[in-house]
Amino acid sequence: MIYFDNSASTLLKPKNVQRAVLSALTTFSANPGRSGHIEALKSAMEVEKVREKLKKYTNADEVIFTGGCTHALNLAILGFCREGHIVCSENEHNSVLRPLEHLKENYNVTYSVAKQANKKGITWQDIEKEIKNDTKLVICNHISNVNGDVAEIEDIGHHLKEKGIAFLVDGAQSGGHFRYDMKKMEIDMLIFSPHKGFYSPQGVGVLLKNDKINLSPILFGGTGTNSLELHQPNFSPEKYESGTICTPAILGFGAGIDFVEENFLNIKEKMEDLTTYLHYEFSKLPIEIYTSTENANGVFAFNIPNMNSNEVATYLNDKYEICVRGGYHCAPFKHKALGTIEQGAVRVSFSIANTFQEVERLNLAIKHLLKLRKII
Repeated sequence: MIYFDNSASTLLKPKNVQRAVLSALTTFSANPGRSGHIEALKSAMEVEKVREKLKKYTNADEVIFTGGCTHALNLAILGFCREGHIVCSENEHNSVLRPLEHLKENYNVTYSVAKQANKKGITWQDIEKEIKNDTKLVICNHISNVNGDVAEIEDIGHHLKEKGIAFLVDGAQSGGHFRYDMKKMEIDMLIFSPHKGFYSPQGVGVLLKNDKINLSPILFGGTGTNSLELHQPNFSPEKYESGTICTPAILGFGAGIDFVEENFLNIKEKMEDLTTYLHYEFSKLPIEIYTSTENANGVFAFNIPNMNSNEVATYLNDKYEICVRGGYHCAPFKHKALGTIEQGAVRVSFSIANTFQEVERLNLAIKHLLKLRKII
């Protein structure tokens, strides 16, 4: 089996991540922050180590653990404002678009979608066209989960800082592949999806923010503090972390950060080399390619003429045991921009575990399919 669906979730979980999860299940299973006994305190201390590691890793003021990246994006968007104007890009995932639609339909909120003018990614010039007098927030996908387009987030961040507009970056696909300094990049809120680029378990997301951003909670319940009060605590992170947090996934995330840091250059070079090689081979074939050679970050999208992307994905799975993703990748505006509403797109996404031999097998499989369809 060849696994090329790492943008959905990495298949490889490194040994140190596995050990961290096992330690959570065997040694740190008490509920962190809910009791004063030694076992609960031990678990809480391990969680706080990961929180502090993330602060240093991104230069964030606050770290909020959530049930996943979607939860984190919903908290950042729904918790930020209930009036005014918001700008997002056409590259956004439904985890951004659907909360924005909810705000539009239920509150005094409007939003605009910035169109990508070049083949590489969203720029400040694209965003600037949509800024209004009452714009309070700009949301920008850093790396498109559809075709790997890269936004110029640092330049965008500096311009927004000058205008006093808050900046939220969706780092679901870029986390683990880029190094972030939130203060240097003028990012107010940053989202990671640990089970992707950090090779961590599913079940946890993270919202990193500066201490100037005050969000309203969207989830209410037990926090282990002020339990006699019926109102949600007003201090972070308890204000946002109602319910029992997922200790095994958080400790696995901490180990995933270590793995990425130790292998950062190797991962980056592997992503670039595999993506470039696939682009080189596929460019020889009569297929439609949607990934720019400048964006060799491990996400590659293509289509075979007159063939639905899900049909291609099924063929690769059934005939060659190659796992890719067909369809729309929960990003409708991006597919509209690419002109792929009818077909969707076939997405190939790499991890450090993939090899050139696997790419060669994919290339052979696509050539065989093209022959069957009498395209070549």
